[in-house]
Amino acid sequence: MDVTDVQAMGARVRDEIARGLVGQHDAVELMLIALFSKGHVLLEGPPGTAKTFLAQCFAACLDLDFGRIQFTPDLMPGDVIGTNLFNFQTNTFSLTRGPIFTDLLLADEINRTPPKTQAALLEAMQERRVTIDGETYQLDANFMVVATQNPIEQQGTYPLPEAQLDRFLFKHLMAYPSEEDEFRIVEAHAKGVGMPSVKDLGIEAILTTEQLAEATETVLKVTLTEEVIRYVTRLVRATRDTPSLTVGVSPRAGVNLAIAARSRAALNGRDYVIPDDVKALALPAMRHRVVLSASAEIEGRAPEDIIQSIIEQTEAPR
Repeated sequence: MDVTDVQAMGARVRDEIARGLVGQHDAVELMLIALFSKGHVLLEGPPGTAKTFLAQCFAACLDLDFGRIQFTPDLMPGDVIGTNLFNFQTNTFSLTRGPIFTDLLLADEINRTPPKTQAALLEAMQERRVTIDGETYQLDANFMVVATQNPIEQQGTYPLPEAQLDRFLFKHLMAYPSEEDEFRIVEAHAKGVGMPSVKDLGIEAILTTEQLAEATETVLKVTLTEEVIRYVTRLVRATRDTPSLTVGVSPRAGVNLAIAARSRAALNGRDYVIPDDVKALALPAMRHRVVLSASAEIEGRAPEDIIQSIIEQTEAPR
């Protein structure tokens, strides 16, 4: 398999998702890049912007096990990872696996559960394994979390800790559709009865597990020059030298950004990374990893504005 095969796979997945989802092309693109980069994605947007539906459509295109957790304030860590229950017939403990034992996990409204339960995902997202009562259990190599959160409602929500946010490759802000896209959405649903499910749409699996493994290997072979690596490093370090930010991005952000740039290059049919790959992904890869200074908050500045300024001011290799 070469990069043209990866490009063709990406095109087929986009077309299949477009059968049920109108617009949100940027979100689909980032999820594809995250898939081939073995990363996780956080989707943030107001209600009704198809965050959950996008994750379901995306999962339907993959020959992977799909699980969903609806996060609520009373959810406990054991409800996520599982627990050992005593069997009175055999007088032994047996493991009841939680929904995290899947390939692609939809963590719906992740900010509605307390930090204690959110922390149940930390080990799984970083090391693809979970520990229950001292025993370690491996998750699948393709394990991926797609989390959603609503930025409007504040009551009954808990901000994600910085350590949790740092484990997401991308944070994408789901915007309202354009007027034309919204017209198409209303028109499509007005002709039917209710909202169609992913099953009703008949979306088919495009990528098999074997193809995904081959595509991931192909992405790792994409050329990443020293000049591009130094460019990534300069971008990352610039966030730590900006007075508007009290906390810049972590070294993990630089590693993730470089890997994601390889995936973007492959999805565009190139076997080498160019600076534009890094530029295109720097904002979604870093916006959730920084902390604004007090003065920046008072001025009403957004992390996106500061990061975009850093991207514009950091010299890219020619």
